[in-house]
Amino acid sequence: MNFDLSFLLVLALRMAVTAAFVIAASIITERSGPVIGALVATLPVSAGPSYLFLALDHDAAFIAQGALASLPMNAATILMCLVFVHLAQHRGLIVSLAAGIAVWFVFAALARAYEWTLAGSILLNIVALGACLPLVQRFRQARMPLITRRWYDIPLRAALVATLVAIVVTLSNTIGPRASGVLALFPAVFTSLILILMPRIGGPATAALLANGQWGLIGFGMAIVVLHLTALPLGSPAALSLALATCVTWNLGLWFCGRRKRTKAG
Repeated sequence: MNFDLSFLLVLALRMAVTAAFVIAASIITERSGPVIGALVATLPVSAGPSYLFLALDHDAAFIAQGALASLPMNAATILMCLVFVHLAQHRGLIVSLAAGIAVWFVFAALARAYEWTLAGSILLNIVALGACLPLVQRFRQARMPLITRRWYDIPLRAALVATLVAIVVTLSNTIGPRASGVLALFPAVFTSLILILMPRIGGPATAALLANGQWGLIGFGMAIVVLHLTALPLGSPAALSLALATCVTWNLGLWFCGRRKRTKAG
C-alpha cells in the first residue's frame, strides 16, 4: 500500500469517526438538552484521533511534546466559548462564530511565540476557567425548540464535519510537533456543532451547549496533562488510553453530580 493510499484511508477513517460523534452530539443536544450534549461534545472526538494517528507516525517524545503544546490551546477554546456564548445571545451565526474562531487563532499565535512549561500551561488553564466559568454560568440553561427533521439533515451534517476535519488533518501533516499539538486542539467539534445547531435551535440554546462544555474542558485539560506526563515512561498507546480514561471519567462524574442535583431538586 503506497503512502498516498494509506493517507487517504486514514483521513477517510478520521473524517467518518469524527462526523459520527459530532452528529451524535448534535442529535443528543436536540433531544436531551445542552447539558448532556456538552458531555458528549467534550469527549476527545477530534483531538483523540489526531493523537492516535500522530502516534502511528511518530515516537513517544513527539507525542509528549505535542501534548505540552496542546495544553495552552485548551485555554484558547475556553476563551472562544466565552466569546461565542455572549455574542450568540443577540448576534447571528457568522458574527458569533467568526469572532470566536478569531479569538482562538489570535491566542494560538500568541501561545506559539512562548515556550510553555507544564506548570505555566496548567496555570493558564486555571486562570482562563476561573475568569470564564462565572461569565457563562447564567447562559447554561436554555429552552430547546421543537425541531422538524429533514431527510438531508444527517448527510449534510456529516459532509460539513468531514470537510472541516479533512482540512485540519491535511495541514497537520506538513508541520512539526508543536504546531501539530496546536492544530490537534483546533475546536473542530465545537465549530461543527455551532454550524449545525445554531440555524436549527437558535443562538441561546447553542450557546448553552458551549457554556456547559466549559466544565467538560476541565477534564479535557487534565487528559492532556496525563498524556504529556505518561507518553515517555509508558509509551504512546498506554498514555493515550489513560488520557481517554481521564476524560471519560471526568464527564461521567459531571453527569453523576448533575443527576444527583436533579434528583434532590425533584
